[in-house]
Amino acid sequence: MAKSRKGPGRVSHGGRSEGRVTRPARHEGSSTGKYLSAEERGRYTAPTPKSVHHSPPWYGPTILALFILGVLVLGLNYLNALPGATSAWYLLVGLVLIFSGFMGLLRYR
Repeated sequence: MAKSRKGPGRVSHGGRSEGRVTRPARHEGSSTGKYLSAEERGRYTAPTPKSVHHSPPWYGPTILALFILGVLVLGLNYLNALPGATSAWYLLVGLVLIFSGFMGLLRYR
């Protein structure tokens, strides 16, 4: 008995779809096959100009205040000048303030 030599790229002879080719129907006035740009299809939104992107005037000083408060809390915790003993909570608050300043800096324009 001979081995079947079907593999990738080999055509299988037989089966129900052999010899049947379906072509899409072309109607008069349809846009099938025509290239339509995104603007013609209504799927395009123009980019906003760079002059529109700017942060409010209070945003920069807020970022600086977060940095300064974070460093101040860390420094006062180190010097044992905050109420209570040296605490990991003061360290956490200082680091969160500094991290918040960095995250705000990413959004600054």
